[in-house]
Amino acid sequence: MGITRHEIRESEFIFIFEKAFRDESPAELIEISKDNEAVTVNEEVISTVEGVYEHLEEIDAVISQFSTKRSLERIPKLNLAALRLAVYEIKYLSDRIPIKVSINEAVGLVNKYAQESDVTFVNGVLGAYSRSLESGSLT
Repeated sequence: MGITRHEIRESEFIFIFEKAFRDESPAELIEISKDNEAVTVNEEVISTVEGVYEHLEEIDAVISQFSTKRSLERIPKLNLAALRLAVYEIKYLSDRIPIKVSINEAVGLVNKYAQESDVTFVNGVLGAYSRSLESGSLT
């Protein structure tokens, strides 16, 4: 049985979360983890994780704009990892991944690893970002 897109996304999320605590580059983190069976390492994971960090400034600017109650520094790292992954997918991969799927998957990851208030927060930030795209007020 092959690896599901959900399993790939969860591995991307784990790497993005781990990077928040470590100085290694995304490529170094992935290399260290190649023998770890708990995470999937393939070209898609590598491409996405590196893409998030190549565009981190733009991604964090989006999160900051739509996180009206918390500054970037006050967002728990777990929530931030889910937001960074979802915003990257929405901003750079929406031709392959529907925006609603990116939001639902991010909310699902936060629901699995965090608290209900975190789920509400992440859903709110991504929902506001999505609505701004639909209205054409942001690209």
